[in-house]
Amino acid sequence: MARTPHLALLPLAACLLISACSFMPTYERPVAPVPAAFPEAAAPAATASAPAPVADLAWADFLGDDRLRRLVALALQNNRDLRIATLNVELARAQLGAQRADQLPSVGAGVQATSTPTGGGNVRSYSAGLQVSGYELDLFGRVRSLGEAAAARYLASDEGRRAAQVALVAGVASAELALRADDELLRITDDTLAARAETLRLTRVRFDGGVAAEPELRAAESLLAAAQANAAALRRQRAQDLNALELLLGQALPGDLPPAPALADSRLQDLPRGLPSAVLLQRPDIRQAEQQLLAANASIGAARAAFFPRISLTGSLGVASGDLRGLFDNGAWSFTGQLLQPLFDAGRNQANLAAAQAARAIAVAQYERAIQSAFREVADALAGRATLGEQLAAQQAQAAAEARRLALADLLLRGGAASALDRLDAERAALAARQAVVQLQLAQLQNQVLLYRVLGGGAGPAPSAGR
Repeated sequence: MARTPHLALLPLAACLLISACSFMPTYERPVAPVPAAFPEAAAPAATASAPAPVADLAWADFLGDDRLRRLVALALQNNRDLRIATLNVELARAQLGAQRADQLPSVGAGVQATSTPTGGGNVRSYSAGLQVSGYELDLFGRVRSLGEAAAARYLASDEGRRAAQVALVAGVASAELALRADDELLRITDDTLAARAETLRLTRVRFDGGVAAEPELRAAESLLAAAQANAAALRRQRAQDLNALELLLGQALPGDLPPAPALADSRLQDLPRGLPSAVLLQRPDIRQAEQQLLAANASIGAARAAFFPRISLTGSLGVASGDLRGLFDNGAWSFTGQLLQPLFDAGRNQANLAAAQAARAIAVAQYERAIQSAFREVADALAGRATLGEQLAAQQAQAAAEARRLALADLLLRGGAASALDRLDAERAALAARQAVVQLQLAQLQNQVLLYRVLGGGAGPAPSAGR
């Protein structure tokens, strides 16, 4: 061993100064296999200034009342699916750190004592110092490509967390709106039950007095039973909707929530119109698919580099002596380089390269499919926005007409100009029209929530994984 310790720094400095080449393919984003614009009906002409992206609209600004905001905040703290997605990000970050560590030498400190028996006794030697073992000189970019793949997988997991958060916000809002609709339908049904019970009582009195015919009595009984069955179904539906909301919240519904406004008074911020399909690239799930494609692209670089020599370095710098008392009097260093060139591997490297190329082709197809699915989701939501308002207006007009028809039937029945069956038929039609209005109000609000989600609604900050 030579006694010039400063020379031991030269191999390490050379390792850090060499710039490695890379066999990673140049990444080009695939062309989106969708039209440039959405088929939005009745969209106004584009304004001079482009509308703000929906991805920049925070969920707290989109939601229209304090109750919805409170529920979403609880879900972001307690939902287990989101917690799993957040912890997956932490796992990917740790894996990225481990992969990046391979790009730098690992330095350790060691102390060694050796005793070798000889004919004249034992020869002892002592050494202490720093050691670098098995550091790969990344001349062909294998380690760097693996690091790029790990970084892309980490970013993909973070986008997956964002997608889960946006879906959770939309799910909580839709579930709460459905619960409000259930409550309104139950109120309508309860009013109808009371009215039909009174109608049956009066019809039975008239029947016992010989004024009403039996068909009128049986019709009144039938309508009351139908209302009772409808009320039971609505109570079951409300219980199931409450269970779905509490699952999203990760806890029971708190008792100190702000009161829920009526469905007609529930407001969500209006979203921009006339957007190009390029806004799909802002969706977290699309960004996640692209990061997965980048990871597959980087893996090809690592597979290609495996065909070329792999150079590993081992070195040490320290002190050595045959006498423990004089250990620190003598410096020592050693340096070893190893080059391994694959000659025969039974086609392993070629198979790994083919697998990496196939994985990239799969990632491209998955990315394109994600864009196509997203385009279809947005187009469907836009079609709902274009037609649900018109349908709701027409349904409200029908409900008003049926209400007037019921009032007239009451007047005619009291004047003897109409039968009780005519009045019961008008009541049945009025109830169906009122229920349809509530269902359409719910559909319109839930369509707004859906549009917010499929346009990549703002995820906001991630909750703590430890909560």
